[in-house]
Amino acid sequence: MLLRTIYDDQLAQAAYLIGCQRTGEAIIFDPQRDVDRYADAARKDGLRLVAAAETHIHADFLSGVRELAEQGAKAYLSAEGGPDWSYRWLDKKSSGGPYDHELLCDGDTFRIGQIEFRAIHTPGHTPEHVCYLVTDRGGGATEPMGLISGDFIFVGDVGRPDLLETAAGQAGTKEESARRLFESLHRITELPDFLQVWPGHGAGSACGKALGAIPQSTVGYERRFNPALRAATGERAFVDFILEGQPAPPAYFARMKHENRDGPAVLGKLPAPAALSAADLAALHADRAVIIDTRTWKEFKAGHLPGSIYLPLDNMFPTLAASYASPSDRIILITPPERVNDAVRSLVRVGIDRITGHAPAQVLAEALARAGTPETSQDIAVSELRPRLASGPAPFLLDVRGPGEFAAGHLKGAVNIPHTRITEHLNQLPKDREIIVNCKSGGRSSRAVALLQRRGYRAINVAGGFMAWEEAGGPVER
Repeated sequence: MLLRTIYDDQLAQAAYLIGCQRTGEAIIFDPQRDVDRYADAARKDGLRLVAAAETHIHADFLSGVRELAEQGAKAYLSAEGGPDWSYRWLDKKSSGGPYDHELLCDGDTFRIGQIEFRAIHTPGHTPEHVCYLVTDRGGGATEPMGLISGDFIFVGDVGRPDLLETAAGQAGTKEESARRLFESLHRITELPDFLQVWPGHGAGSACGKALGAIPQSTVGYERRFNPALRAATGERAFVDFILEGQPAPPAYFARMKHENRDGPAVLGKLPAPAALSAADLAALHADRAVIIDTRTWKEFKAGHLPGSIYLPLDNMFPTLAASYASPSDRIILITPPERVNDAVRSLVRVGIDRITGHAPAQVLAEALARAGTPETSQDIAVSELRPRLASGPAPFLLDVRGPGEFAAGHLKGAVNIPHTRITEHLNQLPKDREIIVNCKSGGRSSRAVALLQRRGYRAINVAGGFMAWEEAGGPVER
């Protein structure tokens, strides 16, 4: 048996390639949509990818199972979702007819080569969620080695049960989901301590609230030290514990849930945006293409094409691209040529496919020179902000951190809207006043400022954010 973890640092997401070295067959669990890298990884180990499976209908990225099924892989998926969360794309192959697939109920098994996989229904995070016990029958094992746990158990956390309500809009479901998660966690008592846990996410994912940065664990370790498992001694206490302090889910999660259930569009191949001249860039901008500018904040605020979205190619890039742009938008990337492929992959993983062209900073500078006066963005230092707040007229204060950060301390009178959900709350923001935007250190707020400018607001970024405000002795409200 061979196991490879293929990890996406931006979405803190793990896919697992498992192969039978005797037969040369392999399966990928929880793949993202740019599936060529999984097939490449299998080939490097002398394997062929014959199947794809997923633990549940994902909210944070578009699944690649349909893409692989289109290429001939067999799909293994949960049959446990009920009418609302059952897969709706299985009979919609582009060539006509159904995909080769098998729907799994609790306890069902299948094999890839001489490796056995057993589905365990573990609802709570989602109604259809299943984990997979992995047993190397070809190696002589009679007990499983590991558990592909998806978003059921993480290192130091469990999957959040509130997303059907807070992201997918199914009101009144989070408490019932938390109770189902509590029941599912008791299945851990059936599993041996030595069993390895291979989770679907690591630290930085919005699918939990306290995920560890260690890539895997064991059932025994998590039973002893996972705070959520330790809280699962009584239903009411567990429900209160698991629902408290969950981060605000990004705005695009609702779209991902429905697209993954109904069937992500088949890519076939990655988008290949054209290299643009300054004239091309200016023309596309005039034709309302959406500019995603990945330069530094210093470069961006000094001058950019009006209406540009500011998104450096860091770990926030796909989440904010999906939260700030729409799948219908034509996208132009301002990024070095060697980073275009990275950006394209990040975008298609969250369903932003219409990537028309790209241009480096030099071409942008020429386009800005042709266009005349560029749009600029502003910072304000806390040394300037304090007297400004004292003298009036008072600007509107917007804090784009998470609710927990905000509750721990914020500028007096500030309104809290997390940066990943701003587009849903624009009607709460005034267009007749300046909006002073802060986060912890200025990173999230600078992205939010650019988005607000794009939507016609007069927004200014607090340089250094709340940390700088506190260090300068600014008054804090709690």
